[in-house]
Amino acid sequence: MAKLVYALNQSLDGYVDHMEFAPDPALFRHFIDDVRGLTGSVYGRRMYEVMRYWDEDHSEWDEAERDYAAAWRSQPKWVVSRSLKSVGPNATLVEDDIEAAIRGLKAQLNGEIEVAGPELARSLTDLGLVDEYRLYLHPVVLGRGKPFFAGPRPPLRLVASDRIGEDVIRLKYVPA
Repeated sequence: MAKLVYALNQSLDGYVDHMEFAPDPALFRHFIDDVRGLTGSVYGRRMYEVMRYWDEDHSEWDEAERDYAAAWRSQPKWVVSRSLKSVGPNATLVEDDIEAAIRGLKAQLNGEIEVAGPELARSLTDLGLVDEYRLYLHPVVLGRGKPFFAGPRPPLRLVASDRIGEDVIRLKYVPA
């Protein structure tokens, strides 16, 4: 049975914003290895559109960026959206009955499936489907943006913490 993990970068004041967190080389290498080890990823429309950046090569990329793109492209993706009519390579559109689709993935697959995006994560949390929360805490105060938890924070229990790179602390929580 697969485990559903919600993982995102977060500011000290609880916000997520992909434009505000440039990972240092150690953290970026961690993310490359993380993506390589995933069974797949679940995205909402907005986060999927952000991540589509990795679908096409860019001449200015360095080796690490090419490694990340290759890892991201190789993994299955499930995109939850009622507005999209199609999705890119190695992706499946989930248009309705999110609960049944995600429960089915968890039952059929092994390993970790990562969910990205606070609003989708909230829906999956409300359905009791998120097995672990990974907060990559950056030493930045944004004062605005989307909160990591799009709704009330579920009761959680800390199970691990570690430092990645120079400035980031990863906190792992499970539902209490």
